[in-house]
Amino acid sequence: MTSTATQSAADLFLRQLGACGIDYFFANGGTDFPPIAEGFARAADTNAPVPKPMVVPHENAAVAMAHGVYMVSGRPQAVMVHVNVGSANAINALLDAGRDQVPLLLFAGKTPYSEGGRHGARTRYIHWAQEMFDQAGMLREAVKWDGELRVPEQAGDLVARAMQVAMTSPRGPVYATLPRDTLAAATDQAAVEMTARAAPAVPHPDPATIRRAAEWIAAAERPLIVTAAAGRTAEGFAALTRLAERFALPVVEFHPRYANLPGDHPMHLGFLPRPLLDEADLVLVVDCDVPWIPHQESPPETCRILHLAEDPVFQRYPMRSFRMDIAIAADVATGLQALEAALDALGPDAERIAARGARLATQSAERRRAVRVAATAGERISPDYLSRCIGEAVDADAIIVNEYPLRQDHCPRQHPGTFFGLSPAGGLGWGMGAALGAKLAAPERLVVATLGDGAYIFANPTACHWVAEAHALPILTILFNNALYGAVRNSTLAMYRDGAAARDGGRMLAELGPAPAFEALAAASGGHGERVERPEDLPAALERAVAAVRGGRQALLNVICDH
Repeated sequence: MTSTATQSAADLFLRQLGACGIDYFFANGGTDFPPIAEGFARAADTNAPVPKPMVVPHENAAVAMAHGVYMVSGRPQAVMVHVNVGSANAINALLDAGRDQVPLLLFAGKTPYSEGGRHGARTRYIHWAQEMFDQAGMLREAVKWDGELRVPEQAGDLVARAMQVAMTSPRGPVYATLPRDTLAAATDQAAVEMTARAAPAVPHPDPATIRRAAEWIAAAERPLIVTAAAGRTAEGFAALTRLAERFALPVVEFHPRYANLPGDHPMHLGFLPRPLLDEADLVLVVDCDVPWIPHQESPPETCRILHLAEDPVFQRYPMRSFRMDIAIAADVATGLQALEAALDALGPDAERIAARGARLATQSAERRRAVRVAATAGERISPDYLSRCIGEAVDADAIIVNEYPLRQDHCPRQHPGTFFGLSPAGGLGWGMGAALGAKLAAPERLVVATLGDGAYIFANPTACHWVAEAHALPILTILFNNALYGAVRNSTLAMYRDGAAARDGGRMLAELGPAPAFEALAAASGGHGERVERPEDLPAALERAVAAVRGGRQALLNVICDH
C-alpha cells in the first residue's frame, strides 16, 4: 500500500479504480460530480493512474458500453450516474448485465447529507427532492451487492470491495452511492491497494459427479447438448467444439448470446431444440437458463437431464423448474474438459461414435441446405436475405452485436468472440451501446450492431451516435426496419391467432409507423447513412457502409424489411 496526503475521498476513489485495473469511467454527470471532475483534473496534473473518463449522455448507453467492453476484453469497467434519477435510467441495462453475469461497477451520486456548513453541502434546489430513503432499493434485485461511501477514509476500501464481489463467481454488477460532501472531504489516512483483492476460484466440478455424467453420456444412443452461453470464453468455445466433435454429440444453440461452436460444424444442429429433443435419451444443458419452452416442448420422460454451469440451478431466478438429474457446478471450460477426460477414461466405442457422427453430419448438412433456400432475394428484403448479405459483407473476425433480428442460420460465425446477443433479461436498447463498448475494446476490428427499429429507438440513438463521433468509435449499425415491435406482434398472434387482434396482423400496440428517416440521425453526427428498400441494392449498400466504417466514419443502414 502507498499512502498519500492532502487528498479528497474522490482522489482516493479514482486512484483505487486505476489500481483495480479499471480502464474506463463512463459518466453521465450531474450536480453530484464536481469532486469527481476535480479529481480527474488533479490526476491529469500529476499523471496519477486513473481510468479514462468518457462522457456518455445517457445512462442506458453508458452501462451497455461497459457491458460491451467486458464481453470483448474480459475486463470490468466503471460507470457513474446522477443520483436517483440517473440510477433509474440505468436500471434497464443493469438488468441485462445482471442476468448475463457481467461484472461492472456502477456508482451513483447521492444528495449531500449536510444542508450547509461543509464543503460540498447542498447548494441546488433539487438537492432536497432528489434524496431518497433507500436509493439503492430501486435496483437491488439487479446487483450482487450495494454499498455507500459513509466516511472519506473508506473510498479505497469501497472500490476494492465492490471489485472483489463483482468478480466472484457467478460474476455480476455491483452498485454504490457517493454523497457529494463525503466525496469532497479531505483525508490523510487513506491508502490505495496496489493489487486487486483475490476473488474465490470458480466452482470446480466434483470428480464423482463428472464420472457419473460421463457414464450416462457414453451409454446414450441419442444424446443432445443445448447451450446459450458455452462460448462466453474462448476456452468454453474450444472445449464444447472438441467434446462435440470427438464424441459425436449434436449441439443446439437455443437463444444464444455468444458464438458457442463454429456455425458450419457438422455437430451444429441449429437453433431450435426440436426435433432432436423429442427423441433424446440424454440432454446436457450447458450454461443455458432456458433450454426449451416446457409449454411447447419437453424431452421424453425417460430422458436423463444434466445441467452444467457456474450456477446450474440459476438461484436468482424466482421460478425455474427444469428437471435436473445431475447438476455440475463448474466453469464451462473446466467442466467440459473434465467430461472429455472422463469419457476418454471409459474407453470410447469408436465405431458407434463414428456411425452417429456420420448420421448427424448428414443431418446437419441437409438442414443447412434447407435453410439456405429462405435466404434468396425476393421482391422485398426479408430478414433471412439481409442476414445472408451481412454474413457475406463482413470478415470472419468482425464482431456482430445482435439485438434480436439477425437470422444466425444465414450469418454463421466461426470463431469465439465474434457474436454477442442480448441478455436473457431482454432489456431493449442494449445493442448499440454494447457495440460501441466492443469497438472501444477492439478498435482494430469491424463491429456491426444488428438491431430492430424498436431496439434502435430504445438505444437513445442520438446519444449513441454522438458517442461514436466524440470518442472516435466508428461502428456499422444495421436496422431491420419493419415499423413495428415484433415481439409484441408475435406474442399477440401466438395467443390470439383467431382473435380480434389478429384481424390487422397483430399490429395493435405494436405499430411503429410511420418510421422516421433513421439514416439522418447517423448523418447528423458525421456518419454515413442510407435507406435501402430493394434487394438488388443491398449488397452494394453494405459494401459502401463497411468501407465507410473502415475509413473511420460510423455508418447506418436503414433496411426496410418485410417480416
